Amino acid sequence: MILAGLAMLGPFSINTYLPSFGEMAVVLGTDRVALQQTVAIYFAAFAFMALWHGAISDSFGRRRVVLAGLIVYAFASLGCALAMQVEQLWVLRAFQGFSAGAGIVIGRAVVRDLHEGPRAQRMMSQVVLMFSIAPAVAPLVGGWLQVALGWRSVFVFLCLLATSLLVAVFFGLPETLPAAQRHPFNPGSVLRGYASVLRNARFMSWALAYACMFGGFFLYVLSAPVFLMEHLGLGETDFLWMFGPATVGLMLGSALAGRLSQRWSTAATLKAGFSIMAAATLWNLAVCLVEPGGTAWYVAYLLYFNLGMSVMIPTITVRGLDCVPERRGTGSSVQLFIQTGFNAWIAAVLAPLMWHSLLSLALGAAALALCGVVGVVAAERLSS
Repeated sequence: MILAGLAMLGPFSINTYLPSFGEMAVVLGTDRVALQQTVAIYFAAFAFMALWHGAISDSFGRRRVVLAGLIVYAFASLGCALAMQVEQLWVLRAFQGFSAGAGIVIGRAVVRDLHEGPRAQRMMSQVVLMFSIAPAVAPLVGGWLQVALGWRSVFVFLCLLATSLLVAVFFGLPETLPAAQRHPFNPGSVLRGYASVLRNARFMSWALAYACMFGGFFLYVLSAPVFLMEHLGLGETDFLWMFGPATVGLMLGSALAGRLSQRWSTAATLKAGFSIMAAATLWNLAVCLVEPGGTAWYVAYLLYFNLGMSVMIPTITVRGLDCVPERRGTGSSVQLFIQTGFNAWIAAVLAPLMWHSLLSLALGAAALALCGVVGVVAAERLSS
């Protein structure tokens, strides 16, 4: 439950304040493009620091790094609540990004510290299952807070969330990396660790595949205000139309992945997941071409695409970390760096280019999913 809570911090950092963009633009005297950059800056900072969380935890242990990250995040969130200009928000969102990844990176390493093979995949799927509610709950909480108390209350909520996780980690998360297995924290050792991970072609193929697949869903997350409020004509409290089906898909897929981890081979699991994703992608393209009325026609894609993707997430994550058994913290950092750096590019470049129509969004998501298929095929071939 603690690992799931730490993983939730990422979705809450992104989705909770999306319904507040309208009021924030007025109060801060800015526009939607400048506010969109707060998302891109968060991802860029998240990706940069994600490279270091795992390496530091490989040297000093998992628990200390998580605690330090939560303290910084809580203060940064409080600062966001007090911001008076969008430029201040850019800086504070960067500090949120620097700190939010500690729990996600190290949580993956903790799972792999404790378990191997199918058991590790099952535990990873349980974490994903529990945290999957975050993408749906976050914009709903944000919408309610926005209507009731205004945009600043959203960042106060994030501060309180980080504080509660800090207490939970302090009292409930044990250290899982024995001192004997830690690496020296010096430039030579750290650089050798990164070099060994980055030179591993199988690891990089798994990491890039995951980033592209997740991008097929995340393109819609980053375009949510435009997708829901402009294209589909929904309001500030109607984000459930998107994040509800997406969350159901993640939860069903994660539950299915946990059941299949000891029954199906890796190849069978990956084929099943990609088949579901392919069907969802074709459906989305067809609906956008025909352009029927009704929101449900469009958001059904998110349910089935996420179902297929989450069936594969535990397998892809564990298979990637298995490629670097002596550097799991560093490997987890690189995994998240690639995924988050890719998300930052989507936020800053791809989403603004694609969100002008429903069809362009569908085409962008389909291209990203296809790149994910290529990455998995390459990783499997390198494994054989």
